[in-house]
Amino acid sequence: MATRHEEIADALRRAIDREQYTVGSRLPPETELAAHYGVSRGTVRQAVAALTAEGLIGSRQGARRVVLASRRSQSFAELRSFAQWARAMGREATGHVVSQEYLPATAQDAARLQLREGTPVLHVLRVRGLDGEPVLVERTVYADWISPAVETVDPDAASVTQLLYDSTGLVFAYGEHVIDAVAASAQDAELLGIRRTSPLLRVRRVTTTREGRPVEWSDDRYRSDAVSFSVHNSIDNNALARKTAD
Repeated sequence: MATRHEEIADALRRAIDREQYTVGSRLPPETELAAHYGVSRGTVRQAVAALTAEGLIGSRQGARRVVLASRRSQSFAELRSFAQWARAMGREATGHVVSQEYLPATAQDAARLQLREGTPVLHVLRVRGLDGEPVLVERTVYADWISPAVETVDPDAASVTQLLYDSTGLVFAYGEHVIDAVAASAQDAELLGIRRTSPLLRVRRVTTTREGRPVEWSDDRYRSDAVSFSVHNSIDNNALARKTAD
């Protein structure tokens, strides 16, 4: 059974998710929250501490806490699959393979997957959803050594990452992400149920094993009204790098 401070923490998470408290805004004072929930300030502090540990609010002592992120944001502070991120929000992830085929590796494929140009690699076009609503189009190219295992995955699987781990022991350990904005193509628009040229958040990523062996590279396009991204950094640890467009 959840304790009172856990119940309050969950209520605050939901309030942040539905933007009752938007990113950049301040939470009400502890005294106001304590009165609202009918608890002591100590209980409120415990609830706030839980949200601070999750990176949802700032950690400055002696001041009203600032909202840093919501669970609708996908954080790059850790490497998570789409399905893992959805579960963390209490949402149901869905997936559907639109097409998959082997094609000779292009120069771009070869460079990103560290293969010889012309090596057969598996191209998969997949639509991902939250609670049945399409929010993401994934265009993924898998390295030749993992492609046969990917072919066996159920085309409607919610988590390819989990199924590959179950069947092969593969762990997606490291990822490099490049984020920019693009206009929806005719195919994007049809798959996501939006207008052509609507703004999409694009994430181009390369994922590797613990040993640094490339597993896949992907062009992921998110509906900008459904998902945002967050990067947690500090003066001591900066995970975000600025790059020129290419």
